[in-house]
Amino acid sequence: MGLLQRIWRVIRSNVTGLVQKAEDPEKILEQAVADMQEDLVKLRQAVAQAIASQKRIERQVSQAQNNAEEWKKRAQLALEKGNEELAREALTRRKNYQQTAENLQGQLSQQSQVIDKLKSDMRKLESKISEAKNKKDMYIARARSAEANQRVNEMLGGLDTSNSLSAFEQMEEKINDMEASAEAAQELNQDSLEQQFASLEQGGDVDAELAEMKQSQGGSSQSQLPASQQTEVDQELEQMRSELRQ
Repeated sequence: MGLLQRIWRVIRSNVTGLVQKAEDPEKILEQAVADMQEDLVKLRQAVAQAIASQKRIERQVSQAQNNAEEWKKRAQLALEKGNEELAREALTRRKNYQQTAENLQGQLSQQSQVIDKLKSDMRKLESKISEAKNKKDMYIARARSAEANQRVNEMLGGLDTSNSLSAFEQMEEKINDMEASAEAAQELNQDSLEQQFASLEQGGDVDAELAEMKQSQGGSSQSQLPASQQTEVDQELEQMRSELRQ
């Protein structure tokens, strides 16, 4: 399993544990990004160490090659001097350094592959961190919005509106009763006024009728009645007028 895969497995397990234990999504996301940043630092350190190791192997390869070349020259010098045994020993040393250089070259090739893989993982992790930061801001905004909605819903759910609505209904009923009483009183006042005016109008009709009767009958009746009887008639008429007025 590659280093990046191991890192992501650790990150996922950590995030899962935080989600299960913590209640603040914002803290969870912040911690997750912080963990990824810490892993990126470690990965960069690993890349730096791998590069440093590569440079050290390169120096060892170069040193082994230089030593092999030096022992070749010595072998040639010994052969020129007629010392074949010394030349053979020098060539043996040269062969050993060549073998060392070849082995180091193999390590150097492997180290180069490791460095390339670490650099690729580092770039992927940097991309994931950038993506995680963008998602973190979006998720935090959504979490805050959800939290605000939850608080509003809890507040509305905790309100007991039945008493308030009942008070409004009672007040409405009371106002309706007051309006009905006012309308009834107004109608009674209007009926009373109309009756008074009707009485006045009826009284006027009676007076007119009486005047007409007096005009049509008064002359002959008054001339035929004695003075004493005329006075009685006038009194009776006055009494009738008074009764009519009442």
